[in-house]
Amino acid sequence: MGIRPAGADDLPALQDIERAAGAPFRDVGMAWIAEDEPPALEVLEGYRLAGRNWVAVDDDDRPVAYAICDPVDGALHVEQVSVHPDFAHRRIGRGLLSYAADRARDEGLTGLTLTTFTEVPWNAPYYERLGFRVLQEAELTPGLRKIRAHERELGLDRWPRVCMRRD
Repeated sequence: MGIRPAGADDLPALQDIERAAGAPFRDVGMAWIAEDEPPALEVLEGYRLAGRNWVAVDDDDRPVAYAICDPVDGALHVEQVSVHPDFAHRRIGRGLLSYAADRARDEGLTGLTLTTFTEVPWNAPYYERLGFRVLQEAELTPGLRKIRAHERELGLDRWPRVCMRRD
């Protein structure tokens, strides 16, 4: 499985990956999340142009997973990492996060941050196994507070969420 920057032609496939990756949320009582639309092509293109949209590809160079990130308060914030369920349990998400960590290191950023659901097995528990830790309220940077406020406005706090960090 290779990882490379996303190309413009990859972007519709990333939306398909996002829809497929969201489907398992129905099984844990979060149909609203499963039905949420993926990022718009313009949004994905913005990440691509900024050099912060990466894809994991199969042997035919077709995307099977992706990550998009933003620098936030000296760290690289993982806005989204999604793996198509047909390619789950192959350490692809871990590979994308390692790739993002390498990019963060290259840019002199201090680590990775993300926000996630606490009670979804492939969310916070998964990230903890990858070395992320839950940030306490006092540890949240202004940028992370802004992200969490936006998530609350979107209604994501129907389920418990946390900010996490890996140095």
